[in-house]
Amino acid sequence: MGVVHLLYSRTRPAIATIDPLPNPATHASHERMSDPICPLCDRPIPPGCKQSLHHLIPKLKGGKGGPTVLLHHICHKEIHASLTEAELARSYNTPETLKAHPRLSKFIAWVRKRPPEFLSKTTGGRRKR
Repeated sequence: MGVVHLLYSRTRPAIATIDPLPNPATHASHERMSDPICPLCDRPIPPGCKQSLHHLIPKLKGGKGGPTVLLHHICHKEIHASLTEAELARSYNTPETLKAHPRLSKFIAWVRKRPPEFLSKTTGGRRKR
């Protein structure tokens, strides 16, 4: 079986696409290829690693039942430490726009150098709702 990419939604069935697995003879890390990829930092999310589902539109702002993405727990914490619920709903409701945010882009550059299982306290205080 190949790599499965899911987009979750409570109101619609999950959308899944399957990429075929590479040839194990040519890819030494073929076992890690099945791990989901964090859409923020683009690192794999291995089994046993702390992970979170992020609502692209916050539930408090009408996103209940809307699409979610699977993230590393540290990436999810950084999103909510950097942006308010209103900012997330209004301007940062896709992985691409989140990556473009100045503070998050610095965080992404920093966290990409760490192993996928890496955990750390989030810097700065929690943003205001």
